[in-house]
Amino acid sequence: MNSTLIFKRTGITLLLIFFMGTMVTAQTSDQKKIINDAEKAKQTLTQKDPGVENLLNNSVGYAIFPNVGKGAYIVGGASGNGAVYQNGELIGMADLKQLDVGLQLGGQAFIQVLLFKTQAALDRFKEGKFKLSGNASAVALDKGRAESIEFRDGVGVITMPKAGAMIEVSVGGQKFNFEEL
Repeated sequence: MNSTLIFKRTGITLLLIFFMGTMVTAQTSDQKKIINDAEKAKQTLTQKDPGVENLLNNSVGYAIFPNVGKGAYIVGGASGNGAVYQNGELIGMADLKQLDVGLQLGGQAFIQVLLFKTQAALDRFKEGKFKLSGNASAVALDKGRAESIEFRDGVGVITMPKAGAMIEVSVGGQKFNFEEL
C-alpha cells in the first residue's frame, strides 16, 4: 500500500475521532451558563452551611438547580434548569417543572438541590421516573440545618431562597427531565 494513502487515511481517521469526541462532550452556551451557575450555587450553599459539602461528598449523586423561578396566583408553577453530578463529576443536565393548586400568591427565586443517597434513586432520576410529591420534605437552608435533612426513597432536598416572597398553602409536585452529556 502506498505510504501517501496510509497517511491520508490515518489523518482522516484522527480528524473523525477528534470531531466525534468534541461533539459528544461539547456543551451549548446555555449549558455552560447553567453549569457555572450551579458551581456558584454550590459555593453559596457550602458557605451558608458547611454541612452541605459533607452531604454532597457522601451522596452517590446530586442535581443543583441554581435558578428556580416560581410564581402563583391560586394556580402556581415553577421552572428551572440544573446540572447533575455523579461521584462529584458532571454527567448531565436536567430541568424541573412544578405545578401547584391552592391558596397561593407571589413569586420567588430559589436554589434547589436534590441529593441522591443511593444509586437506585439516581438511576430513577436519570431514567425520567422521578417526581417529587407535594409532601416531600425539603430543608430550607440555614446555618446548621443541613445535618437535619430527611431522605425519602433515597432522595433529600435542600432549598435556599434567593429573592421574592410567597404565601402558599397548596398541593402539587415537581417533574424532572434528565439529559446525559
